[in-house]
Amino acid sequence: MKLDRLWSPWRSEYIASAGDADSTVCVFCRIRDASGNDEANFVLHRASHNFVVLNRYPYTSGHLLIVPYEHVAELDTAAKATTDELMDLTKQSQTALRDVYRPDGFNVGMNLGRSAGAGIADHVHIHILPRWSGDTNFMTSIGEARVLPEDLATTYQKLRSKF
Repeated sequence: MKLDRLWSPWRSEYIASAGDADSTVCVFCRIRDASGNDEANFVLHRASHNFVVLNRYPYTSGHLLIVPYEHVAELDTAAKATTDELMDLTKQSQTALRDVYRPDGFNVGMNLGRSAGAGIADHVHIHILPRWSGDTNFMTSIGEARVLPEDLATTYQKLRSKF
């Protein structure tokens, strides 16, 4: 039996937004400025210089981003208070993810610049992903697709109280 299709209708928003008139506006700055709409934007926590948000297109359930309010493309040009808090929130995020998901490990990292793999190259951010032994399977390796066991609203509800 061959699997011809894997339906992921939530991706349609991403595909449709590719041609949006305001797609030139940084997505992180839009989320930063929409503080009254945190649940809809999946913002888990707002601190003094950064916020923690679910990745809308996660590699694993619980894939978080820690994003500075400051729109800056290079880590070495960000204010020290911003980068200090960025790391503190990364540590707090690891604790929250461990409490909720009980992963075997974590990926933590940044892609600085398009050539380094940054999808949003003009606004630095840290990715933190919970990982489990064997979580890369044939779907990821051969089908170039990921299967996630829960939707973003469920992930948001699970993690919201941890911040």
